[in-house]
Amino acid sequence: MEVGPDEQLPEPMVPIEVTRIIDPQVLKKLQEHLRDAKELSVVSIATHGSSLWTRTARIDTELVNERQETIPRPFFLKTTRGPDGEAMVENELRCMGLLHMFLPDLVPEPVACGAYSSMRGIYFLLCEFRSMEDKLPPPAILAPYVAELHLKSRVSDVSATFGSSDPTFHGGVCVEHGVHETWEAYFAHTMRRLFDQEQSVQGTDEAIKQMMDPFFEKVIPRLLRPLETGGRSISPSVIHGDLWHGNVGTDKKTGQPVIFDAACFRAHNEYELGVWRQDWNNINSAYRQEYHKHFPPSEPAEDCDDRNALYATRVNLLDSILYKNEPEYRIKLIAGMRELLNKFSGGFEAWEASKGTSQT
Repeated sequence: MEVGPDEQLPEPMVPIEVTRIIDPQVLKKLQEHLRDAKELSVVSIATHGSSLWTRTARIDTELVNERQETIPRPFFLKTTRGPDGEAMVENELRCMGLLHMFLPDLVPEPVACGAYSSMRGIYFLLCEFRSMEDKLPPPAILAPYVAELHLKSRVSDVSATFGSSDPTFHGGVCVEHGVHETWEAYFAHTMRRLFDQEQSVQGTDEAIKQMMDPFFEKVIPRLLRPLETGGRSISPSVIHGDLWHGNVGTDKKTGQPVIFDAACFRAHNEYELGVWRQDWNNINSAYRQEYHKHFPPSEPAEDCDDRNALYATRVNLLDSILYKNEPEYRIKLIAGMRELLNKFSGGFEAWEASKGTSQT
């Protein structure tokens, strides 16, 4: 996740020196990646881009091939530090590799990750460098790519599961997913863990405490259980996991979208669109509408917008943990929970009764 929707960019905790030197381990990874080159030289390294959590740079190299031709090859370097630094770069390498496998044109190719040998506690990620404009592709360009990613990565096998055995990171927040047989079980499990984390970080909130039981007993079953009962089913897709406008650019050469900073797991494809409901996100309802032209809503389709509102509560929950000094995300979380509770106080049972037949 890059700079937040209303964030002032503070000085990252990574020293600026990491973008002024080529660490021996970075060079080693470049050499391993370009092992077919007869010669490799690093031309320059310079700060490139900005991030709330990391230092980023462009590394320009030149390689000499078998024809003795000199070919420029730029790379993108991201560095971080802290107790989760190693896990963060390993996770991003895995996630970007997964997305690149399904849609290589959409995602910069990840190269390697590792730890600096010249500075203790500094971890890095190397990727293909894509020259990008800070320009959000329009709905008709971006949304079909996202739908294609979800369709191509969908697993229809009956043994397919939701979640991930590996954690992902929402900024500096570690999210433990676990692996679950149903989407409802996955969503409820991770939401409980995140609510515990939010209350620990932000302090106990009585309004949230009072809504917790009915939220888990009524709202989540009402909106998610119909997806996987009554003869209906959904197949898990690989999702980006944090697809807001700060994690999307436009390739200067091709004019096509580029996405990055992934936090992938296997999910109901519509979960990806939860962050598209946020008022601060320039990827908005127009993108949701375009997306569903290419990947229609799951059945019951009439619940699609309410499911989106439910998924948006998890986005607000994550942001309330991440931006612990900003009350607006907790305020949005409470408002979203309350609205869903008012609408679905009867839960799954009332919905099932309204259909006149058992949906289990």
